[in-house]
Amino acid sequence: MACKKVIPYMNIENEVAANVLTAAEKYAANGADELFIFDYSMDEYSREELLRVAKDLAKTVDVPFILGLYVKRFEDVKKALYTGATYVMLKHSCIEDYAVVKEATERFGKDKIIIEIDTLKQFRERGYIDKLIDCGVYAIMIKHITMNGELANEIVNCKLPVMIRDSFTRNDLEDLINAENVFAVLTNYFENKDIMKAKYSLKEQGVEVNTFESTIAFSELKLNADGLIPVIVQDYKTSEVLMLAYMNEEAFNHTIKTGRMTYYSRSRQELWCKGDTSGHYQYMKALDLDCDNDTILAKVHQVGAACHTGSRSCFYTQMVKREYDETNPLTVFSQVYDVIMDRKLHPKEGSYTNYLFDKGIDKILKKCGEEATEIVIAAKNPDAEELKYEISDFLYHMMVLMVECGLDWNDVVKELAHRR
Repeated sequence: MACKKVIPYMNIENEVAANVLTAAEKYAANGADELFIFDYSMDEYSREELLRVAKDLAKTVDVPFILGLYVKRFEDVKKALYTGATYVMLKHSCIEDYAVVKEATERFGKDKIIIEIDTLKQFRERGYIDKLIDCGVYAIMIKHITMNGELANEIVNCKLPVMIRDSFTRNDLEDLINAENVFAVLTNYFENKDIMKAKYSLKEQGVEVNTFESTIAFSELKLNADGLIPVIVQDYKTSEVLMLAYMNEEAFNHTIKTGRMTYYSRSRQELWCKGDTSGHYQYMKALDLDCDNDTILAKVHQVGAACHTGSRSCFYTQMVKREYDETNPLTVFSQVYDVIMDRKLHPKEGSYTNYLFDKGIDKILKKCGEEATEIVIAAKNPDAEELKYEISDFLYHMMVLMVECGLDWNDVVKELAHRR
């Protein structure tokens, strides 16, 4: 059985974008399975502002999110999904033409569109759910309900999966999420609260939810003479080694339960949750065990610095080094992009990159076109050396275009990963 989801929601109409992103980060860190942000304003400016926030959200948090917006045409759905949103939520009362919904599901698949139903009367209307199924809708969301036996039975018999939005003034989380055919509860209740704690409570009641669980008991680990196991801590995206610490069983269990890396201090002889003092928390993404069962590799999302000195990593003092080629294609792309972005933000006199930015988008596009043509010409030459140079020229100009248009490598990589 698929796990049921707890999803915080935020109405971001008239909200400051930075505040939305900060709240989203907190929700994600505290155990949210997904996020739902929405603004159903009908004016073009509000919609574009929502899309901008959504793009930033996709770069800020790594949990899926649902984007709710007013949709007038197919292009609006496309723009919403292109922000990085996993689903698009369309409000029934704001849908002018269901042909747009059908066009969107035919283009992007039947697992992308969710319909927010305004009232239970609409939910119960004869033939309405069949109409949504015909349009390729993935699920529906209902709200403003009081859960009782009659409604629970109607939800069970609904032909589409159901989400419920609620603030828990009349209902309990347990009653809503326990209902058969309900796969998610969306709420604003958990602002500045520990969602993971609530999910463990649900777990104890037999509700299948996403929590951290170890496949190997701590008793099976090989500990050192002090009853501890070393933990190598690594950035989950860059693989940068950040620090080395130790866990006892209590620290291990606390890490699993909270999702925050917790260690045992050998000098202070006490537990310490990384970040409680500095704010530089480490949010667990994965724990791997080595072949001898005596060392843990922790992959984490590091907030701020890992080292008490303020350094990103504790391993910053070089002792010995032999010269070697450490070129990594991924880091090279990122480093060149960062230099181009720096030129954009801090212009340098005589810089060719700044010349392109000064000339504007048309000049940049012209250069991309010219370099693409050069690639075609070079590819006809049996000598690959020339092709190597032309591809490099094109990639540079393409990155200038990316910076000019507000894209970065994360945007491109996520799209490629989605297509994979």
